[in-house]
Amino acid sequence: MISKEILKEIIVSNEEFILQEIGKIVKRERIYFPVKLNKVVILYGVRRSGKTYVLFDLFKKYKDHALYIDFEDERLSGFEASDFEALKEAFLELKPHLVGKETVFLFDEVQNVNGWERFCRRIAERENIKVFVSGSSSKIMPIEIHTSLRGRAWSIETTPFSFREYLSLKGIDTSEKSFIYGPRKALVKKYFSEYIKWGGFPEVSLLKSNLEKRKVIKEYLEAMFFKDLVERFNITNIHLLKMLTEKLFSSFSLKFSLTAFYKQYKEKFPFSKDTLYSYYSHFLESMLIFEVRKFSESSYKRLRNPAKIYLVDTGICKKVTSADSGRILENIVFLELRKNGNEIFYFEEEGECDFIVKAHNGKFLPCQVTLELREENRKREINGLVEACKRLNIKRGKLFTYDEEGSKVVEGINIQILPVWKWLLEK
Repeated sequence: MISKEILKEIIVSNEEFILQEIGKIVKRERIYFPVKLNKVVILYGVRRSGKTYVLFDLFKKYKDHALYIDFEDERLSGFEASDFEALKEAFLELKPHLVGKETVFLFDEVQNVNGWERFCRRIAERENIKVFVSGSSSKIMPIEIHTSLRGRAWSIETTPFSFREYLSLKGIDTSEKSFIYGPRKALVKKYFSEYIKWGGFPEVSLLKSNLEKRKVIKEYLEAMFFKDLVERFNITNIHLLKMLTEKLFSSFSLKFSLTAFYKQYKEKFPFSKDTLYSYYSHFLESMLIFEVRKFSESSYKRLRNPAKIYLVDTGICKKVTSADSGRILENIVFLELRKNGNEIFYFEEEGECDFIVKAHNGKFLPCQVTLELREENRKREINGLVEACKRLNIKRGKLFTYDEEGSKVVEGINIQILPVWKWLLEK
């Protein structure tokens, strides 16, 4: 049992910290909160993607009647579900004028408290309290949510910064379209070059030194490895996990076969195929990687063919060769397409096309990504896109590059050529 006096100290110190120490917060895109539904709002996603700052932003908005608690605070060591009621009482004793009125409770890293779901559900449904929670653990992702919250939660994924959010952090107003064409275009392209290299993790985006960026990303990877994988899933074959991590993080934007991995490494150290498949599923559950399946009407064929792998952020890509820039560009395009809620496949028959995008309205759009169109790759990239369009019986497709722009008609197919950085900003 934690005393009310300690709880009050924590409440007050958190309020002072957020209001006095936290400056401007980047407005996050695609985060929509329910207005009238009495549901527990859950912010989930990979660690260090900015969930805490979404809560800080909410606290500033509701500062006169909001409570913020971080359950990784060492002063809350031993906090149990039975302490929630004491926490609520301590808050109302500090602010007695709020008794009976609407309040907002913001709980960070809430998965550290066993049984948090029932308390949050009760106060959200019965006590005129808006509840927002966040956590880095896969325990609070939709697939893992406790049965007591099924149908009573509103889950929102938070991801590292999009390029628009990255520019906003750098002080560029992306609502003004003139910057795409005006004198600041060179600055935008410079920032895009940085974004490609370092990704969109908020803390990394704020750092100036490349040395600091490398160090922080390394620390992220270590935390993801041990906290999100080893500890979360009680992994025992650490050597297998390390080899799989190395392979996955260097296979971004490429097809990856678990069967091929098994054949390559089964003689080098002991592990079973079942263990390998289980570890791979943990990467997916932790949202460190995403997979894209081959386009086919047959679900059997989709699962039978290897998936293409994409990472949650390009900052954690294991870059091996100078040719990786095109793959990084493809990873960025995938992440943006995914954020729009599209179904995404890859196309492979005689030729290849990076993405077949199926929108909410059921319409398809083939998309190809290449760093630049050169003599040696032009025919391959365009033919793959044209073949995909013909296979779908549609007359248009998109070809994304680093900097080229234009359009052309090939075999009756209208191909729009777009720089990725401009496409990201025009959306």
